[in-house]
Amino acid sequence: MDIRKAIDSTPMSGFQWYIVALATFLNALDGYDVLAMAFTANAVSTEFGLNGSQLGILLSAGLVGMALGSLILGPLADRFGRRRLLIASMTINLLGLALSATAGSVWELGIWRVVTGIGIGGILATVTVITSEYSNNRNRGMAVSVYTAGYSLGATLGGLAAAELIPALGWRSVFAAGAVATAAALLLVVVSLPESVDYLRVRRPVNAEIRMQKIARRLGKNGDITLGLPELSATGQQAKLSDLLTGPLKMTTYKLWAAFFFIMFGFYFANSWTPKLLVESGMTENQGILGGLALTLGGMFGAILYGVITTRFNARYTLMAFTVLSALVLVVFITTTSIPTLAFLSGVLVGMLINGCMAGLYTVTPASYPSALRTTGVGWGIGIGRFGAIFAPITVGALLDAGWTPLYLYTGVALVVILAALALIGIRPYLGSGSPAASSSPTHRDAAKKETAPTPAP
Repeated sequence: MDIRKAIDSTPMSGFQWYIVALATFLNALDGYDVLAMAFTANAVSTEFGLNGSQLGILLSAGLVGMALGSLILGPLADRFGRRRLLIASMTINLLGLALSATAGSVWELGIWRVVTGIGIGGILATVTVITSEYSNNRNRGMAVSVYTAGYSLGATLGGLAAAELIPALGWRSVFAAGAVATAAALLLVVVSLPESVDYLRVRRPVNAEIRMQKIARRLGKNGDITLGLPELSATGQQAKLSDLLTGPLKMTTYKLWAAFFFIMFGFYFANSWTPKLLVESGMTENQGILGGLALTLGGMFGAILYGVITTRFNARYTLMAFTVLSALVLVVFITTTSIPTLAFLSGVLVGMLINGCMAGLYTVTPASYPSALRTTGVGWGIGIGRFGAIFAPITVGALLDAGWTPLYLYTGVALVVILAALALIGIRPYLGSGSPAASSSPTHRDAAKKETAPTPAP
C-alpha cells in the first residue's frame, strides 16, 4: 500500500492529531497577527496623527501582503516543499512583527505590515494543505475545520491580550508579543513537523523513500508502505502553474476563485463593518461592539460545526448549504436590531455560518487539485479571495457615503454571498489521471487508481 492510501484509509494516529493541533496553533497566531493592526488602531492613530484614510490604508496593508504571500509562496511550496516554505513564511512573519514593534513612522509600519502579511499568506497556503494531507478521508473535514477555528480563537484571545498590553506597555507590545509567540511556534515546526508525503511522492527529492518510511513510522502506519507511483499532470508532464488555467482544471480553478472572492467579501464585510452599521441602525456604541463580539464568538464554533457535519455528509454540499444560510441570516441580523437580544443571537449565527464557509473552502479546495499543484491551487484561491477582503471595506464605505442604509448594505452583501454557492456548483474532487471530471467515468476512476494516489472527497 502506498503512503497516500494508508493515510486516507486508516484511523488517524495521535501524531496526526498533533499535526492538526500545531496547525490550529499557527492559525490562531495568524488570527492574532491579522487583527493586531485593528487592536492598535486608536493608539497608532494618536501617535502618528493619522486621519481616517491613512488609517484605512494601514489596515489594508496586511491584507495586501497576505494576497502577495499566497500567490507567490504557494506555488514555491509545491516546488521546494511545504515544510520548507512554511518555515520560510514563518520567518518572514516573525521579521515583520518584530520590525512593526520598532516602526518610527506610519510608512515604516505600513511596510512591515505588508511583510507580515506576506508571511501569513504563505503560512495559510502551506498549513491548509499540510492539514488536509495528513488527515484521513473520514476526518479531513473535521481536521481542517478545527484548524480553521484557530483563527477566531487567536483573534479573540488577541483582543483580550491587547486590552491589557496597550495601557500597560503601549501599542508596540502587541506586535512584540506576537513575534515572541511566532518564534515559539517556529521552533515547534522546525523540530516536529514532517515534510508533506505528497510532496515526497511527486517531487522525489534525495532520500525520499527513507524520509517517507520515517514519517510512516511516526504516523503509526506499519506494514509494506511505499511512496507509490509519481503523479503527473493531465498532459503527462510535470505539473506547472499554468495547469490551473488550462485543460480540465480550468473551470475548477475559476469556480473556486469566484467562491473565495465572494465568501471572503462577505466574511470581511461582516467582521469589519458590523459594529458601525449596528450603531447606524439605532443601537448604542456598546451594543455595536457586543454585536461584533457575537460574530467572533460564533466564529469559534462555526468551523467545528462544519467539520462535524462533514463526517456524515458531502463537504461541498455542506459548504453550499452554509453559504445560502449565511446570506439569509445576514438579512435577519440587520432587521432585528430593534430587539438587541435577537440581534445578538443572529450575530452568533452569522459568525458561525460565515466561518463555517471559510472552513469549507479550506476543505474542498485541496481535494480539488492534484498533489503537484495542491499548494499552488490553495495559495492562489486564498490570494484571489484576499482581493475580496480588500474590496469589501472600501466598497461598503463608498456605498455608505452614497446613502445606502445598513439594510441595503447587508442585503447587497447577502446577494454576493449567494453567488459563492452558485460558483460551487459542479466542483469535484481530483481523482487522478488529469481531471476532476474523471469521477463521472468508472474507467477513468480505475485508471486513476493505477496511475496515481488520488485525493478522494472528504
